[in-house]
Amino acid sequence: MASGKEIRTKIKSVQNTRKITKAMEMVAASKMRKAQDRMRAARPYAEKIRRLAANLSQANVTEYQHPFLAHKAQVKRVGLILVTTDKGLCGGMNTNVQRVAVTAMKEWEAAGVTEIRACCIGNKGFGFMQRVGAKVSSHVVQLGDTPHLEKLIGPVKVMLDAFQNGELDAVYVVYTRFINTMKQEPMLEQLLPLTGENLGTPDSSWDYLYEPEPQVVIDEMLVRYVEALVYQAVAESMASEQSARMVAMKAASDNAKNVIGELQLVYNKTRQAAITKELSEIVSGAAAV
Repeated sequence: MASGKEIRTKIKSVQNTRKITKAMEMVAASKMRKAQDRMRAARPYAEKIRRLAANLSQANVTEYQHPFLAHKAQVKRVGLILVTTDKGLCGGMNTNVQRVAVTAMKEWEAAGVTEIRACCIGNKGFGFMQRVGAKVSSHVVQLGDTPHLEKLIGPVKVMLDAFQNGELDAVYVVYTRFINTMKQEPMLEQLLPLTGENLGTPDSSWDYLYEPEPQVVIDEMLVRYVEALVYQAVAESMASEQSARMVAMKAASDNAKNVIGELQLVYNKTRQAAITKELSEIVSGAAAV
């Protein structure tokens, strides 16, 4: 059995750990509210631009077809945008989204895909893709607590340009969708080419007057649409990160409290046994005299 001094040292160590996890829980709870508000504020814009892009794709304009709408007969080269966090200690969030990415990559390889390029948003995903030996075309890390579109445009544009130049046949995005504080769901969505499933089928046929001309407007609109989707994915991931971290740190604090109680009980038993032993020795010595 461990001595009383060793048990007291363990109790002190667990108490210090509990202070850290409790502080991280409170910080995550504060950041979670801001991240959720930011994510909910971005959702209406994403839905509106999705509807507008759907109407533009179905509108009767010229014979011009944007490259983002062009479908390939066979998909041989795939781009993957992986959205993760920069920091850990958020439960199984990163593990779940990485598992979805690996499963999709295996399915693509089994279907005959010869090349997979990755764009990593977040330090955890970047390190993971390097460990599995994936080809990382671009990455961005250290986004902070607030996503900024100007930081995301560069890495994402690498994938968009590769698709436009015919180097990629499809582009997917993997991120964690925020459901509620206790539940976050990893999602795999096709980003390019734009299909009816991710654009949404318009209820009626729309027509527009274009200024200066349809090609310029559609080109700019669809690029902004893809950027909005990526920004929304990052905002969802950040809201999920803070929620998952708050839940994980609360569980860690509760476990630390239970461990402290168990160690305190062991310490009391050890101390009582030592006192009983000393009393026995004193009584035996007195009897011998």
